[in-house]
Amino acid sequence: MRIHKEGYTILITLLAVLLAANIIIRLFLQTGNFFEQAFMVFSLVIMFFILWFFRMPSRQLEPDDNLVIAPADGKVVAIEEIEENEFFNDRRLQVSIFMSPLNVHMNHFPITGTVRYFKYHPGEYLVAWHPKASSANERSSVVVENGSHAVLIRQIAGVLARRIVCYARPGEQVDQGQELGFIKFGSRVDLFLPTNVRLNVSIGQKVSGITSVIASFK
Repeated sequence: MRIHKEGYTILITLLAVLLAANIIIRLFLQTGNFFEQAFMVFSLVIMFFILWFFRMPSRQLEPDDNLVIAPADGKVVAIEEIEENEFFNDRRLQVSIFMSPLNVHMNHFPITGTVRYFKYHPGEYLVAWHPKASSANERSSVVVENGSHAVLIRQIAGVLARRIVCYARPGEQVDQGQELGFIKFGSRVDLFLPTNVRLNVSIGQKVSGITSVIASFK
């Protein structure tokens, strides 16, 4: 299992802290075998969870300029036509994907093209499925344009997600499925698409980054 680079520091620090705690319990507290064994099991569970959170599954992609692929793993929690006022200033179809702490938290570019816009917004930490999370929470917005179409991808922090990592830079050429960034510990990704796309998902549906198709351009 490959581990994402964003998890290296956390994993090393956590391993050092848990190892030190186990040594202290064993050598100094003398609390008995049961407590020692229970804390050791707890330490292993925590390490496994963090390893699982930062996992990088290997997935295959056949690029298709007519498709919008899922930028993240998770569940579709909202599909609605709204007025998008940060970049497009017109009507857009918003598709929101909620990522639980058990999902893979890598984010991907949904289409091939050029990064036309990037902006980081500080903000609040409402629960990721809150209707105002897309405009009120800490977030990063990225617009990718391929000549015919443009898509806005918004990474949104949640209650637990307190750090958004985004690798996009204006003017950069990116490929469909290329890594966009990483959000730590529960979050949400919104897509803002042209209103005339042919939608391929429904509310409540689970999707997988790279392998699931969100929509196709007409």
